[in-house]
Amino acid sequence: MKAGRAEESTPRVEETAAGGRGGLGTVRNAVRLLELLGEGPAYQQLTDLAERSQMSIPTVHRLLRSLVLADLVVQDPRSSRYGLGPELTRLSNHYLSRLPLLGALGPYLAQLRDQIGNTIHVETLVHGEVVYVDRVDGTDRGPYRDTHRVGPALSCAGGRLLVARSSDEEWARALERADDLDRTTAEGKGVRAAWAAADHLAHEPDDPTLPAEVAVPLVDGQGVTVAALAANLDRPDDADTVSRIAGHLARAARAAGRTLGHA
Repeated sequence: MKAGRAEESTPRVEETAAGGRGGLGTVRNAVRLLELLGEGPAYQQLTDLAERSQMSIPTVHRLLRSLVLADLVVQDPRSSRYGLGPELTRLSNHYLSRLPLLGALGPYLAQLRDQIGNTIHVETLVHGEVVYVDRVDGTDRGPYRDTHRVGPALSCAGGRLLVARSSDEEWARALERADDLDRTTAEGKGVRAAWAAADHLAHEPDDPTLPAEVAVPLVDGQGVTVAALAANLDRPDDADTVSRIAGHLARAARAAGRTLGHA
């Protein structure tokens, strides 16, 4: 009984979150579970989710049941493990279809691809990760496979440019998600300031299955960097080629930025 009383005197995370057991606290806890399901294996055990979220098993189970009913989460009938649900795809596509950024860039992406020849990406920053929200494929696809449209911000040129210009909170999140090499590079003296001031950045990942890229910032009418416009690079060590491609990207980014300024 003493142990039970002691346990009651130390509320779990979900009970002390803003909004208590309902309202904002419930929403935050549900979002936290969705974030955890977006990391690691595709399907995860209830007990693992409870441990990682620091919520009780009954609370996690209750939240997951609600998310399953909304198709935001699915439960594998064989293993009883949980994964992200198909409703997220529908919602994300509705979001992207209404995104002014993509409307502003739309007229320029195919033209850019034709000028450069290589694949063009539109990248945004969300919670320390870079999200590829649009792409026009070029003739450079070769062995590269763009199977993942989300990755650590510091792993690519566009992500580095975006996070260097973001808040200290986003910078800290990006450092947490980065691998050791990228984190060490980013924490070098003056690196963040240099990235933030650059009119373009080029980066070649250590992973040979990922293409090098050069990226430029897209700044809206209020002077806020809202995205990065990037192109794959065949020769990241060729300064003239990198500069030429960056010039094409920058002109399109400025034109799109003016469109956003009038929106």
